Amino acid sequence: MTVSPQFKPVLDPGFVPAVLWNRAYAAKVAKDSGARTLDLALVRQDGTAFRWSGKILSAGGENDALTIKYVERLTKFLLWQKGGSRFLIAGAPDVAAALTGIYAPEGLRKFDREFIGTKIFGEPITITAVASVADLPEENGGVMTLGRNLGGCRIGFDLGGSDRKCAALIDGEVVFSEEVVWDPYFQSDPQYHIEGIHDSLQRAAAHLPRVDAIGGSSAGVYVNNEVRAASLFRGVSEEDFEKHIRGVFFTLKDRWGGIPFEVVNDGEVTALAGSMGLNANRVLGVALGTSQAAGYVDGEGHILPWLNELAFAPVDYRDDAPADEWSGDIGCGAQYFSQQAVARLAPAAGFEFGKMPFPEQLVKVQEAMKEGDSRAAQIYETIGVCFGYAIAHYAEFYDIANLLILGRVTSGEGGQIIIDEAETVLANEFPELRIKLVVPDEKTKRHGQAVAAASLPPAAAAV
Repeated sequence: MTVSPQFKPVLDPGFVPAVLWNRAYAAKVAKDSGARTLDLALVRQDGTAFRWSGKILSAGGENDALTIKYVERLTKFLLWQKGGSRFLIAGAPDVAAALTGIYAPEGLRKFDREFIGTKIFGEPITITAVASVADLPEENGGVMTLGRNLGGCRIGFDLGGSDRKCAALIDGEVVFSEEVVWDPYFQSDPQYHIEGIHDSLQRAAAHLPRVDAIGGSSAGVYVNNEVRAASLFRGVSEEDFEKHIRGVFFTLKDRWGGIPFEVVNDGEVTALAGSMGLNANRVLGVALGTSQAAGYVDGEGHILPWLNELAFAPVDYRDDAPADEWSGDIGCGAQYFSQQAVARLAPAAGFEFGKMPFPEQLVKVQEAMKEGDSRAAQIYETIGVCFGYAIAHYAEFYDIANLLILGRVTSGEGGQIIIDEAETVLANEFPELRIKLVVPDEKTKRHGQAVAAASLPPAAAAV
C-alpha cells in the first residue's frame, strides 16, 4: 500500500505514520466486496474486558499479509494501552491462528506474551478463536473513582529514579514539599525502598496536625495498589520482590494505621494533575523523558484501569523501523518521543556523541539549540512531525480534547518547535481533529503532581 504523508520528518524521511497506513488499509477494505467484520475482546483474569470491532480484507492472496500486519499492530497497541492476557477473536479464524504463532513462546511478540501476560496479569497471553460475536464477553472496563479529593490533611508523593518527591496538604493547599535524593535502581535490599518511602511520609507528616490519607505515584504498573512491574525495584531479587515489594504499599498502609492509601502509575497522576489544572477532561498526558510515559483522564474526569504504556505502542509501520532494545519490537513510541529519540537522531543531524549516555546527549543538544544550531533544530522538527502523526493515531484509541505535553525533551526552545511542528501536521492532515496541545504552567509543574497524588484516596469514614 502507498502511504504519502504531507510532511516528512527531515531526519527520518522513511517514517510511515501508523494512522495513515491504517487509513490506507481501511480504504482498501471499503473497495473489497468480500470484506469481513472482525470482533475481538481483550480480557483479564478478573473479568475486565475491552472490546474492539472493525472491518478487514477478505482472506486470500496479498490481502493476508496486509491483514495480519494490521491486526498484529492493533493488538500490540491494545495490549499496551489497556492491558490484558486473553484475546478472543470472532469472525476471522485465520487471523486468530496467525496471531497464535506470533504470540507463541518463541514468536515475534514473546516479550509481550511474558511481560504483559505472565508478569503483569498472571498468565501468558493467549489467542482464542470463538464461533461468533455472541461468544465474546461484554465491555467491562470500569473506571477508577480516584482523585479530586482534597479535604483534610493529606500526603502526596512521587517516586522517581533519582529522587522522592513528597508534599503535605491541608484542604488542597501545599504546606510543605521537598525532594530527597535516592538511588533505588540497583538496591537489592527491599528495606532500602520501604524505609526510604516511609521516611518521606514521616517528613511530610511532621507538618500536619494529623494524616487523613496518603496518595502516591510512581513509574511502573500498579493494579489495586499492588506492584506488578516497576523499574525502581529492578535490583531486588525475584524472591524478595514477591515477599516484600509486591505488597509494599499495603505494608506502608498498615504502618499508617490503615488510613486511605492509594498508589497509581505516574502517567495517570500527571494526566489527572493536568485535568485539575486545566479544569478540563478528555486529557491525554504524554511525557517525553527517559522513555515515553502517558496517562489519560476520560470525559467524566476519571482515570481508568488501563496501562497507557505508549512507549511500547507502535507509531511507525515501515518494515525497517528502529527497534526497541528491550522488547525487540520496531516502530514503537520510545524510539520517537524520548531522550532515546534524541540520541537516535543526533548522528543524522551531524552530532558525534559516541557512547555518551543519553541524558548527557540531550543536554548537549539543548545547549546547541540555545546557541541557534540548526542541527539541533532539525532533531526537534523531526520529533514534532512524528508526534503530530502519532497524536492523530492516538485519537483513534482515545477521546482527546487536550493533549498535555511535558518531559525533559520538551524543555527549552526545542520543546516549542516540537509543539509547532505537531500542530502543523494536525491542522493540515487532520483538520477534523480538535485537539489542543497544552504545556503545564509553573504551578502545575511545581505542585500539581503532589496535589493530584494526594487527592487519589477518598476521605476516611470519620475524620
